[in-house]
Amino acid sequence: MTETTERQQRFDHGRTVLDAIDGQAGRNVIDALGDISPELAHQTVAWAFGEIYARPGLEPRDRQLVTLGMLTALGGCEPQLDVHINAALNVGLTPAQIVEALLHAAVYCGFPRALNATFVAKKVFAERGLLPVDQAASSAVPRTSASGAGEPGVRPAHRG
Repeated sequence: MTETTERQQRFDHGRTVLDAIDGQAGRNVIDALGDISPELAHQTVAWAFGEIYARPGLEPRDRQLVTLGMLTALGGCEPQLDVHINAALNVGLTPAQIVEALLHAAVYCGFPRALNATFVAKKVFAERGLLPVDQAASSAVPRTSASGAGEPGVRPAHRG
């Protein structure tokens, strides 16, 4: 197998993963790089999606939760948040789960970044006809204490 053939196969595999997760939004990003940095487009598809996103260690929805948290924490990543909030919806996260993840991020990266991310989510949800978000869905998770006594807001720690 030649290096050119292997390079194309990695790209093709990454494109399949990208299309499944990001759909048209991902293709738009790659296409927009074509006249400025085709190599960055290639590496995004072949490496980020073909190698990293395709790994078996995390489910696509979990990868999107991590991605949303990281982009929120970094700040200034609103265009990427737009793509990945859409991707999170594409892989099965609900609007309420996305809002909950962004609220959770406020604890670690601050309110301004969580607010910016939440407003990107609002834009995406509006475009997809998903507003208003059903907040009851995110508060329907049972909460118990580590002792099982049912203390509100405390969940048992995983022991393993």
